Amino acid sequence: MPLDPLPDWVLTRRLQIGERIRAERVRASLTQLALGERIGRDHRTIHRWEYATAEPSLTDLLLLAAALDTTVGQILGEG
Repeated sequence: MPLDPLPDWVLTRRLQIGERIRAERVRASLTQLALGERIGRDHRTIHRWEYATAEPSLTDLLLLAAALDTTVGQILGEG
């Protein structure tokens, strides 16, 4: 059963994940467009993840980690 509205901490965590996606992308010297091309997603999708207006799926997280030479745990702040 979904929570409506979501607890405040969910948005906070999504923002943190978006910040880590952006930091890893910048560290890899990639634009949103270049990262999107690497993982088969539109650059607007990358923007939405970075600003927490959308959330990446598990598959997207796996693709991001591979493209950014990091781990899903690092993106999620777990490692």
